Formats: sequence, structure tokens, C-alpha cells
Amino acid sequence: MKQRLLLLVCALFLYIGMNAQNKITVAVAANMQYAIEALKSAFNKQHKVQIDVVLGASGKLTQQIIAGAPFDIFISADTAFPAKVQAAGMAVAGPKTYAQGILVLWTARADIKPDIQLLTGNKISHIAIANPATAPYGTAAVNVMKKYKLYEKVAAKLVRGESITQASQYIASGNAEIGFTAKSIVIADAMKGKGHWVEIRQEDYAPIKQAAVLLKDNAAANEFYGFLFSAQAKRVFEEFGYIVR
Repeated sequence: MKQRLLLLVCALFLYIGMNAQNKITVAVAANMQYAIEALKSAFNKQHKVQIDVVLGASGKLTQQIIAGAPFDIFISADTAFPAKVQAAGMAVAGPKTYAQGILVLWTARADIKPDIQLLTGNKISHIAIANPATAPYGTAAVNVMKKYKLYEKVAAKLVRGESITQASQYIASGNAEIGFTAKSIVIADAMKGKGHWVEIRQEDYAPIKQAAVLLKDNAAANEFYGFLFSAQAKRVFEEFGYIVR
């Protein structure tokens, strides 16, 4: 009886261990909320790995990782936050750039044509942006407004979302008449046909180079991390409006 019980316990631990090896948790920047699902789907056609996603602003996720959050991979919206994670000794290796994001100005209102110069007008009372302290797309939006000498004029109108997802929700719901978000969000199936958007000229803000960093050295994490830089993944990024070189 004792021997049988011991065998059952060993089998249980083996089962748990095997399942743990086939499950990873990935911290993902909010601009990737739709693209990550497409990436998971493409990856799982060949690899049976359960991928749990935690979405958030890159800065917030960085704080969680440094505090010990059990993530296997960090997919950021910039290169600075992954570098900070590496400097804190939380990464297996240095971060690698997987794509470049594009900033857009978006409105869900049918009676508004998105234009930078429109931001100071009486028609606009609320402008949604992601928090520039934690979200790279928010930083880019602030820099664009400063370049056009609009920031001080519209500062009182700014509504800051914790992440680009929350900023986009403000725009989609009409709580903000207009706002800055990621192209990857407005061209996703869930958002297609909602209002109008225009790309911000790329020369008006620093390139939003997005990097990922491997946090845990295990087989499943290594497989998915490697996949992020594959030709198949690059096609997914391009489908969602990212620049891939």
C-alpha cells in the first residue's frame, strides 16, 4: 500500500512538472493586445504550450518584474524598459527589438476629422493619451504635441489612461473626443470601422522600437521567445501595422 501511494505521489509530481514546462506567462505591452492573440494562435499550431498573457503599460510591467512577478518573457513597447529589467539582473540575456510601432490620432466621432491642429479647437474638450511615465506611446504623443507647440495649450484637456488600452477605451467610448493610440489597435478587427484615424508623421516623434526580453531559461519560454523573431511572427506584426525590418 505504501509503495503504491509513493508511486501515485511521484506520478502526480511528474504530471505537475510536465504541465509547468508546457505553460508560460508572458508580460505584454498593451499596444500588443490584439497582435499577441494572433501570435499565440500561430505558435500553437506547431507547439502545444499554454501561454498566459498579462497586459499592461510597459513601465508598470517592469515594476512588477523587478518586484519578482513570475513572468517568463517580457514584450515591451520600447527598448528602455527591457534594458532596465536586464540591468536589475532579471533577464537571461539582453533585449532584442522585434518591431517598430506607429502612433495614430484617432476619433470615434463621425463629425470630427482627426488633425493635430484640431486639438486646440472648441470642438475638442478631452484628448486621450497613455500615461507618458509608464507607456512609450504616451511619451510619443507628448513629444508630438510639443513639437507642434500645442502641449501647453491643450494640457488641461489631456485625459491619461494607465495604458494605451485604457486611452483607446476613452476614445472608442466617446469619453474623449479624440486621442493618440497605436496603429495596431485601430486596425484590429475589433476596432475596424470605428471612427477615423490618421498616422502621425514618423519624423514627428522618435521611433517606437519595441523589444522583448527572456526572463526565464526554460524550454517553452525559449521556444516562444525565438518564435517572436521568426519570419512567421514578422508577418503577424506587419498585419497589425508594425514596421518590421
